[in-house]
Amino acid sequence: MNISGRNPVLEALKSNRTIDCLYIKAGDKEGSIKKILSIAKEQKILIKEVDKTKLDELAEGTQHQGVVALVTDYKYYELEEVLDEIREKDEKPFFIILDEIEDPHNLGAIIRSAEGAGAHGVIIPKRRSASVNATVEKTAAGAASYMKVIKVTNLVSTVEKLKKEGIWIYALDMDGESYDTVDLKGSVALVVGNEGKGISRLLKDNCDFTLKIPMKGNVGSLNASVAASILLYEVVRQRRNS
Repeated sequence: MNISGRNPVLEALKSNRTIDCLYIKAGDKEGSIKKILSIAKEQKILIKEVDKTKLDELAEGTQHQGVVALVTDYKYYELEEVLDEIREKDEKPFFIILDEIEDPHNLGAIIRSAEGAGAHGVIIPKRRSASVNATVEKTAAGAASYMKVIKVTNLVSTVEKLKKEGIWIYALDMDGESYDTVDLKGSVALVVGNEGKGISRLLKDNCDFTLKIPMKGNVGSLNASVAASILLYEVVRQRRNS
């Protein structure tokens, strides 16, 4: 898999992702490229100077800003290992569960927001969902190198497991309570549904609460990644003020 763009590549280097080769535009060694090259040399990564045409080919339509890194495929995490780490740190679990988010740009944006909000993990289903690819890596602007993305076979059974860990499950849907009136300071998992269909009925029925973002205009809903960001940072706000 390739990661393109200066910030995503820089964060991949800083997080010790396994990088097989670094491609940079010939003659471009200024600004952040200079820092990227310095770290790559320290890590003894193979560096190749190529022309823009080659970079365009490697970037596969994403904006590369003169640099592309060839990396091993994204390593997904197991839910239990993330829960173990949370227990060791004695922290309140904080997850976001994505029910069939199909747009890689939405997935990348949610990963970026989740990482910024300090969430412990992003949980996605193995089927009918966008996976972490080059577009997700680029949209996440480096956050995918730090955020633990967990792929699970069944979201409903995963929700049941999280409940047994004392985690409250909050579904985002238009028929719920206003999100800013509900206590989100404890152990929480937020559920965001598909861009068109929303949250599946069975999954929604297994959530503890349903929250909504009040809409004052003529449009009835927000983009999935925007809605997810609002909920993520409401958790941050409440925890900070508790």
